[in-house]
Amino acid sequence: MTESRIKRLATTLMDATTDKDPLVQEQIYNALCHLGESEPEEILNSCDEYLRQHDKLAYPHRVIILKAMETVVKNNIALLDKSTAKVVIFLASNEMTKSKEVIRDWQQAASNVLVAVGQRFINKVMEEVLTKFQPGILPHYFVMQTFANLSVSNVFGMVPFLNSILGTMLPMLGMAKQDHMKSVFCYALQHFSESIQEYLANLDKAPDPTVRKDTFSNEIFSAYEVLFNSWLQHREAKLRLAVVEAMGPMSYLLPSEKLEEQLPKLIPGILALYKKHTEAFYISKSLCQILEASVNIGSRSLDVQLDSLLGTLHPQICAPADPAVPLTVKNHTEVLRCFTVLACSFPDRVLAFLLPKLESSNERTRVGTLLIMRQIINSAPSQMEIKKPFILSSMKLPLQDSNNKVKRAVVQVISAMAHHGYLEQPGGEAMMEFLVRQCALPSDAQPKKQPPDADDLTSDSVQSISVNTLFLLSTTVDRMNNVLWPYLLEFVTPVQFTNALTPLCKSLMSLAVKKQEEGENASLIRYDLNANLPSPYALTTRLLVVSSQPYVGDCRGAAALRLLNVLHYSVHPALEQLWSKRVPLLVEHIEENTEKSLSQKEWEEKLLLFLQETLAAVADNTWICHFVTEMCRQLNSYNGFPLEKNFLYKCIGTTLGACASKDLVQKQLQELLETARYHEEAEREGLASCFGICAINHLEETLAKLEDFVRSDVFKKSVGLFSIFKDRSDNEVEKIKSTLILCYGYVAVSAPKELVLSRIEADILKNIFQYFNTKDLTLKLCLIRSICMISQAIYNGAKCGDFVFSRKAELVAQMVEFIKAEPPEAMRTPVRQRAMITCTYLVVLEPHLSDPDRTELIDTCLAGVLALPPPEPAKEREENGGDASHKEVLYGDTLSALKDLLKSLLQRNLTPHGLQDMFAHLGPWIKSNKEHERQRAVEVSAALLEFYLSKLNVSTVIPFYNLGVLIALFSPRCSDSLASVRQDAVDCVYCLLYIQLCYEGFARDHRDEMVEGLKALKKGLEEPDFTVLFRTCNNIAMVIGKRVPPDQLMSLLLAMFEGLADPDKNCSRAATVMINSLLKERGAVLQEKVPDIMSIIHSKLEEVDEEHIRKAAQQTVYILASQHKSVVVSSLLGSPLPFDSHTCAMWRSLATEPTLASRILEQLLEKVNSDVPYKESKSFPLLGSAAERVATPLPLAATCALYEIMSAPESGPAVLGLYPPLFVTLLLRLSCTVGVQLPKNLQSRERRRSSSSSGGGGSGNHGPASRSLQPCSCAVETLKVMLVRGGSEEVARAVGSAGGWELMASAERHHDGIAVLAGAMARHAGPRLPLIVKNLIPTLNSVFDSQRITTTAFFAELLNSNVVNDLILLETMMDNMTGRQKDACTLVRMLALRGLGNIASGSPEKVRKHGAKLLASMVNGMDDKDDPHNLVALEAMSSLSKLLDHLEERDIQSMLLHIAIRIRPFFDSEQPDLRRSSIVLFGNLTKFSQGNCEVFFEQILNGLVTLLLHLQDPKPEVVKACKFALRMCGPNMGCDGLCDMFLNHLREDRSLHYGEFMNNVCKHLMQSYPEMLNRLILTNLFYFKSNWVDIRAAAPMFIGFLVLHVDEDQCQQVDLDQLISALNLLLKDPVPSVRVKVAETLGRLVRIL
Repeated sequence: MTESRIKRLATTLMDATTDKDPLVQEQIYNALCHLGESEPEEILNSCDEYLRQHDKLAYPHRVIILKAMETVVKNNIALLDKSTAKVVIFLASNEMTKSKEVIRDWQQAASNVLVAVGQRFINKVMEEVLTKFQPGILPHYFVMQTFANLSVSNVFGMVPFLNSILGTMLPMLGMAKQDHMKSVFCYALQHFSESIQEYLANLDKAPDPTVRKDTFSNEIFSAYEVLFNSWLQHREAKLRLAVVEAMGPMSYLLPSEKLEEQLPKLIPGILALYKKHTEAFYISKSLCQILEASVNIGSRSLDVQLDSLLGTLHPQICAPADPAVPLTVKNHTEVLRCFTVLACSFPDRVLAFLLPKLESSNERTRVGTLLIMRQIINSAPSQMEIKKPFILSSMKLPLQDSNNKVKRAVVQVISAMAHHGYLEQPGGEAMMEFLVRQCALPSDAQPKKQPPDADDLTSDSVQSISVNTLFLLSTTVDRMNNVLWPYLLEFVTPVQFTNALTPLCKSLMSLAVKKQEEGENASLIRYDLNANLPSPYALTTRLLVVSSQPYVGDCRGAAALRLLNVLHYSVHPALEQLWSKRVPLLVEHIEENTEKSLSQKEWEEKLLLFLQETLAAVADNTWICHFVTEMCRQLNSYNGFPLEKNFLYKCIGTTLGACASKDLVQKQLQELLETARYHEEAEREGLASCFGICAINHLEETLAKLEDFVRSDVFKKSVGLFSIFKDRSDNEVEKIKSTLILCYGYVAVSAPKELVLSRIEADILKNIFQYFNTKDLTLKLCLIRSICMISQAIYNGAKCGDFVFSRKAELVAQMVEFIKAEPPEAMRTPVRQRAMITCTYLVVLEPHLSDPDRTELIDTCLAGVLALPPPEPAKEREENGGDASHKEVLYGDTLSALKDLLKSLLQRNLTPHGLQDMFAHLGPWIKSNKEHERQRAVEVSAALLEFYLSKLNVSTVIPFYNLGVLIALFSPRCSDSLASVRQDAVDCVYCLLYIQLCYEGFARDHRDEMVEGLKALKKGLEEPDFTVLFRTCNNIAMVIGKRVPPDQLMSLLLAMFEGLADPDKNCSRAATVMINSLLKERGAVLQEKVPDIMSIIHSKLEEVDEEHIRKAAQQTVYILASQHKSVVVSSLLGSPLPFDSHTCAMWRSLATEPTLASRILEQLLEKVNSDVPYKESKSFPLLGSAAERVATPLPLAATCALYEIMSAPESGPAVLGLYPPLFVTLLLRLSCTVGVQLPKNLQSRERRRSSSSSGGGGSGNHGPASRSLQPCSCAVETLKVMLVRGGSEEVARAVGSAGGWELMASAERHHDGIAVLAGAMARHAGPRLPLIVKNLIPTLNSVFDSQRITTTAFFAELLNSNVVNDLILLETMMDNMTGRQKDACTLVRMLALRGLGNIASGSPEKVRKHGAKLLASMVNGMDDKDDPHNLVALEAMSSLSKLLDHLEERDIQSMLLHIAIRIRPFFDSEQPDLRRSSIVLFGNLTKFSQGNCEVFFEQILNGLVTLLLHLQDPKPEVVKACKFALRMCGPNMGCDGLCDMFLNHLREDRSLHYGEFMNNVCKHLMQSYPEMLNRLILTNLFYFKSNWVDIRAAAPMFIGFLVLHVDEDQCQQVDLDQLISALNLLLKDPVPSVRVKVAETLGRLVRIL
């Protein structure tokens, strides 16, 4: 019986092999293998029987079965008995040869079975297959392939058969007419030859050690003759390749004399194939084997073939290998092996062939030849030993090659040569120089875009290969140490090797350290043996200068300094202690920073200090003189490197400063002046800084040399001392003058002050003044800088106070002229900035400037900077790139210079008068109608006032007479259209008020709380939001109002009124805000003025729509309303809807005073309730359409009016007083407006409004009038504003963020919106609820459905909060909810149940008391008959789930079974909500199963399969519910393992590997409840028909895992026939993933058979 069932299972699976889905086929194969693991012989026999019986089964399906058989045989080969092996061999042999045609997949699969069996039963396999291999009859293709594969897989078993096979096969070669047969014979000969070689190589392990090569030689030779003489000439390329592949291994087995005899034909024959085949790998591989075989027998024929071999193989290497085509790479390897074989045998001839090729004009030829050279240098070292000089001399031409690929190949050859001692020979140095040159290649700034086929190398990659090679040679190839040291030092100083400095320094460092370890410290550099080495002075200069740009060239600074440190002894013996301490600190500084973070100035200062210390440590004047001479000699090397050259000048200045020889100093300064390249800015700077540094120690010599230079002919253009300059152009002469002037500036600022002050007017200025009359920009800038440096020198001099600078006014006037000469429309040069900095230093010197000069200076500078056009917009700035950002930086620097200059002037007159004078100049700019001018002027003002305050020192209390005027100048600017102006204006007011406090006698560090508050207000000025701006302005005005002295108030107000005409609208608005605020604060003084002001503003309300005028009108309306309340309300209600902005403003003014506001709000509430909310009318009565609801006008207008009043912040107290009636009225108003239309006459107006507001063409009605008039939106907005004004902002915010307002306006989701509102009220407005609830209860019986729904929804959500219990509202509300269970409206019934359920979360402690009543309500809900969409049932289940935790057990237990049975059908409902709720409820019910454990355990078992399968439910929320329910069921199942699994694996946050989980679940189920097997299987069978694919797939998998873990003694429970039939049916499911699971399960059924 068992047997037939296994067979039946196997048959079922084999029947299913016809499935077209590859995944299903794969699973069937796996299932058959699974069955085979259990019963290998049974399955192999079943497969045999099936294939024999189903003779007509198509071959693709037979292949699956044969593959399974192969796997079963491979995995169980040791267990098979002979009889089964025979059956399998016979079947496979027949399958393989059944069709005479070659059907590759099928016959290959059969052949693989034979090869698998042949691992153990080789004799049986051969016995069978040899019957298909008869002499004189051409065998089947796969018979030969099987022989070939057997020979590889079982060498020792197969080789003994090969002699007889070869004997039978040889005559057949002539019979083979078809290409595929010839190919398979070649394939067999190749593998036979390889296995014979392996056998012979392992004779010690072989079964027959007497076997020799000559056993097979003659047969192999006979086969060779057919292959070579006949088949190799065939026109079919594939066959020729097969022949070639065979001939390589065969050549090892040919008799020696025959091979020797054949070589003259064989080698040309193979070589000829290169022309016929693009794919050369197999030819090269075979050729290499033939060459090796020939060399092994000491062939003499190779000599003759050598030329043609070399000539054919060489182009193979020259064709580049494509890494994307692996065979081309392999071909290169094989051809290089061929060259190795040939070079070992014929070194002279191979070199004689190769070396001339290095001169070829073809780049590929040169590269290929170099690759071969590298190969033979590495692989034939002994043969090449005596050829080294010859090879080196032949490399001269490649060293000059400019092609990048050739260069790379040369570098690789040099690397090989280094390892084999070539570079120690004469000529090796040239190779090293080449390598260093490649390290110095410039980087490709922009790599060219390469076409896809180009394999061109960039110089970058050649450079990086060369750098790596140099480093490896100097660190890892010990024999190279003496070659490279100290030779590499020769490359450090020449400028053409600059790019190679980093790798050179690193290599030299490594070599030097090795030399030191060998004890050669003192004699590290032997100049006596190496005449070409650079001197210690040259090395020190070079390494120090390149360190000044430390991150260039792969961080050369650190490498150069480290090398310098190692060379300390060779530089000067006295430096060891200093350098070993200083250099590591410098290197550390480089490494701690990056190119961006390093301060170049600070770094150069560190290096110059290091140089000074070095010079001091040497303290040898002769050495210093040599050093400075070398420095000057190197200057010209740096002509292309301005930064390095500039630094070298500073080094020269420093070294000259340390030089004791005055003559040498003068000589070198003279030389520097003669040789400088004056047209380069960096050079001018460098030379001037050199003179400045030198002047620190040699002032006399420096000034004397400059004096000579001034007098020299260079400026007279005639021959003389400086005749070297005679051919210079005018332009160049200007540049020379610029340098001279700059030198004077540097000398003045650097030289000792006690020496230089006396020389300034006599020696320095005298020579500068003659050049002021110039238009040359460079000269102008140098003049300005030089004057600036001279002023600094005077200012910093010790006797500054006594020094009277007689030419000061003249110089200031000259600077003013320079500023005026700049073009007003743009800033292109730093002339303004430099001139203002210079004036800043000049104005503080004695004597004082005259008033006209001072005015001229201030006005010129203000006009020169503030009036410049604004910077380009961001977009244009991006387009103009660096130029724009340079301008931006220049502008910022110029503005800073202006501020510093004005501060410098103000410092000289720190009085209210001085301040007034300064703002007299600034005032027009502050009020300019151009934004950029205002912005700059206010920024400058803020800086000046802050400076004034910081410097103010009041000794007597004096009046700050112009405070009011200044405050009125700045305070309206707090709402300027520019944010930066607003911020700066607050700072100005802040400073002015503190200045006032100082003048009142307060200490300067006194802090006034009110004034400090201004700083906090700045935040509100960042955003351009009017309301925030004006609120902030109001606050600022309040501070001003409290702090301005009474005598200043009127001047302040008058000046403020002038501000109403400000060209910036915002500022004029701010002026009104501030006027109002001041009037409130200090209005008593100006009482009689108020009516005049009111009338002025009111008259402008209609013609000008300005905020401050509207405010004045609101004041008027408020006064009127306090006298004529009812009339005002009625007339305003009579205004046409929608209200225009003026009407809205008037309504809002009524909120100003709480008592008045309360009376008006009550009046409006009466109006809302005095009429029905809507009237029903049928638009097309005849068509039977639904009635249309149209809003009634009076309640609508009253609602709009309520909105306007409550939108005014002042209405807060009134709204608070009327909170409950307002809330209830507006809530019910809202519920009655959902879906209600506007009256016809208003619809067209509403359309106009919405189109104008969406089109952005607002008619100046500002906000309120563009609100929607739609009844529902109107009600929502009014309720929202009522909450905000009633102190419930949190409620409004919470509802808004939850999307509640939108929900309330939706007909379908209105009740959800109300729930959001109720929840927010419960959380944030609890104390308000008792009166609201009391007012709402009567509406539960309202005639309007909408009002009943709204109230029920509101109550339902309130019950979700404990607040109703705290407020003693629970019982009332619960009774009202229970009473609604018979409501005619389904939604009301559903919401009532929701409310009752919510008690569980709101007042859980009360549930127990009312348990029976609540439970009854829920059960009634589940049984609701008038519930077509199960809405009420769904709510009942959800609510019951919530209540369960809090109910009395006795209450539940009586209903437990009824509920469990009632909800069970919902588990598989089509509605996901029902599935989820019923499953969650089921999980919750398990808590109460203790009392009637048995009964409920039965329910758990009934639901278990469903819950486990629904873990694959398509809806995530259902999966989550199942996880919860199973976690709850776990503890009641009496199985700890299962319980732990449910708790651990089914956590909500954890993802589930379903297959693995089910496997473990089934294991526990079968251990704990083995008797349940059949029941579990039958439940799963029900789900075979499920609509959900994943569940259909999970059910058979569930069964498979149950079967996998059941004990054998339980198997009889299962009706196997029914199960297999059901699975069989499901195996035809349209979805492949289902079929895959069925096939898997069928494989597992072997467990219970």
